Amino acid sequence: MSRSTDPGHFFQTDTSQEEIARRAVKSRNTAGNPTKLSSKLLAIAADPEDAGRVHEDEYVGHSDFVKTLLCITINSRDLLISGGADAVIMVWDIDTGRKLHTLKGHTRGIQDLALDPLSYPDYGSSPKALIVFSAGSDREIRRWSIAADSAQEIGEPIQERPGPPEPIVQHETSVYKLYFDTDADLWTASADNTAKHLVRDRAWGEDTSLEHPDFVRDVVMDARGGWIITACRDEEVRVWDGGTGKLHHTYTGHFEEVTGLLLVGTIVVSVSIDATIRQWSLAPGELRKAKEEAGKVRDGGEEPVKPPVKKSLLTTEEEAELAELAELMDDSE
Repeated sequence: MSRSTDPGHFFQTDTSQEEIARRAVKSRNTAGNPTKLSSKLLAIAADPEDAGRVHEDEYVGHSDFVKTLLCITINSRDLLISGGADAVIMVWDIDTGRKLHTLKGHTRGIQDLALDPLSYPDYGSSPKALIVFSAGSDREIRRWSIAADSAQEIGEPIQERPGPPEPIVQHETSVYKLYFDTDADLWTASADNTAKHLVRDRAWGEDTSLEHPDFVRDVVMDARGGWIITACRDEEVRVWDGGTGKLHHTYTGHFEEVTGLLLVGTIVVSVSIDATIRQWSLAPGELRKAKEEAGKVRDGGEEPVKPPVKKSLLTTEEEAELAELAELMDDSE
């Protein structure tokens, strides 16, 4: 068990005999063609403009976990942006490893970074500045104008008083993921059990809210099929109709929290704390077949194994004490 200095960042494990037995059953489930992993990885980023080179630099500066990374190119310079559980965003020169900027505004850990597609010019040109959105455990979404020689927060000023630009606040608690769709509007995934569609032309007002039984950890969009795909802490991968907001199908296979999604063509790749990577098809025929088979299971009275919703009964202080105790136990082993 690990502990972070981010006030809302703790890991809790249910080790009851019933839970151990349930995981043992689901761990043998081959749905989604699972691939086993051997260790934890918190963040990874690829630089498509620099695929042929290998960098061995270390970027040292954060005082807590690095939760998210983003590679961008500005004025022909390759930059790395990192967001940490220390509530700090840092901008680095990839070639030299030098830190260019330190951005502060969030009051809790940074969960995700996303490049505003409308800030990027036509393919092949290199802008002098780009706009990056950040999401945090403080439920805020902030916007930053980043250049090689300067960086600052942007947005509408807070009404009736001076101060920093006003963040986007549409969730009740931590925002885990930001995803821009083909209209350059924003989809968000949150610990308030929702994934939301925020519309740019409505000052980032909410258009759609997809309700889940537990934390939503990731969201992606299949523009060709019109599907919204979400990853949830209840171990499921859900496929939603992007036009109606109705749940179309639930892919079941993971036996621990699903933490991330990647869309590759018509294949959704999901990663989980259960140390597996699984694949789910959005191809019309295969998705229809999966939905029909799930219906047959329900009609036959054989309900698929469904995990209980993991709601903590502990206060934040009690969770902190539990995490500290577990950390001490880990150190003693």
